[in-house]
Amino acid sequence: DTMRSPALVRTAATVLAIEGAALLGFAMIELFGLGAGEAASLPTAIALIVLTLIGAAALIAFAVGTMRDRTWARSGGVVLQVLAIAIALASLTVPPVPWPFVLGVGVPGVLGFVLLIAASRQERTPEPEPEPEPDSES
Repeated sequence: DTMRSPALVRTAATVLAIEGAALLGFAMIELFGLGAGEAASLPTAIALIVLTLIGAAALIAFAVGTMRDRTWARSGGVVLQVLAIAIALASLTVPPVPWPFVLGVGVPGVLGFVLLIAASRQERTPEPEPEPEPDSES
């Protein structure tokens, strides 16, 4: 019988929610840039904004689901954390290395991954079985 540590669950959900809020902020920046005519390709810019909003919505849904102890939310959160880590590692190959991006995506990705795994593995001590009542038919 497992029970999640409330502190680990809250912290993991908070990391997911912050990542979701950051993506929402990034989508707003993209949207304002689109309005200012900064997009080289309108269809590509719109697609990027839509995908960013989908990612933000997913992270926020996973944060809420993690708080409600839903396995689908922790699983989805882990997948997005692995994706963030992969993107951060791949960006190390871009000269010059975009360190703010690598750290801004990689560190929360690793932190979220570790917290989600720890929250899902946390076990509580089983409660002792109650003593059976003595038989009164002796």
